[in-house]
Amino acid sequence: MELENRFEELEAQGLGAAAISYDSREVLAAFAERRGIGTLPLLSDGDSAVIRSFGIYNTVAEEAVGPRADDPDVEADVAQYVSVFGASPRIVGTPYPGTFVVDREGRVTARFFEEFYRERNTAANIMLKLGTPVSPIAGTRGSTSHLSLDAYQSNPAVTVGTRFHLGLEVTPVPGMHVYAPGADELGYRVIRLDLDTPDYVRLLPVDYPASEIYHFEPLDERVPVYMRPFTLVQEVVVEASTEAAEALAGVDALTLTGTLDYQACDDRVCFEPASVPLTWTLTVEPLDRQPADPPGR
Repeated sequence: MELENRFEELEAQGLGAAAISYDSREVLAAFAERRGIGTLPLLSDGDSAVIRSFGIYNTVAEEAVGPRADDPDVEADVAQYVSVFGASPRIVGTPYPGTFVVDREGRVTARFFEEFYRERNTAANIMLKLGTPVSPIAGTRGSTSHLSLDAYQSNPAVTVGTRFHLGLEVTPVPGMHVYAPGADELGYRVIRLDLDTPDYVRLLPVDYPASEIYHFEPLDERVPVYMRPFTLVQEVVVEASTEAAEALAGVDALTLTGTLDYQACDDRVCFEPASVPLTWTLTVEPLDRQPADPPGR
């Protein structure tokens, strides 16, 4: 659905997108109608020839219906790479789900695959990692006597298995600095995003940008700091678990709250540590529960 919603924006950047699946044209047509997909091309690879040529044929799906189907190692692989509900002959031919980025000459320039088949990168998350982010969704704006900040989110909506990101664009007040990773070794408080999340939401390490060294002459200290505008990126994963599905089934929105914690100083004074409250709200999209799974990309 996200690729469908982002399709025109991607085209405006000179990019194209398509989803390829081993499903038949009839199954894909039904899926498109069910989910309101009318722009994104859905390609049928009925004999899995393209899937095999890209080296992403899901051998686990085939092994799961073979003579070793009851082997505990095979069952564990099935739960991770095929289906938590078990395998069936119907899924033989599927790919490992993921995303390839291909240039105009047909060369693969990047690829994104997950360790768990139900966790999927959003297009916005991939574009951020490629350095050409698409339009974020604006959120909280605020300021203190030390800095101003703009919060945003990569996606307006999430579902079970969605991998997305939250961002904070921070601008220190002129003459002020906040501390970057490494400053904690000298006893300073590094700026950080502290999120309160439900058990089924997993946080990956925050992506900190490069810092600069501030020389505090009275103590002859050299400390990593941020003095110019910078962005913090927090990647978030909605767990692809039964618990997550049950929790999200009863709500229309997922709200994440937290604080931006920091310590600011100027050339003369180090101020008391401060916290700025933050909130992000994302719409929850229902899972597609029809027999045909959504196609890979």
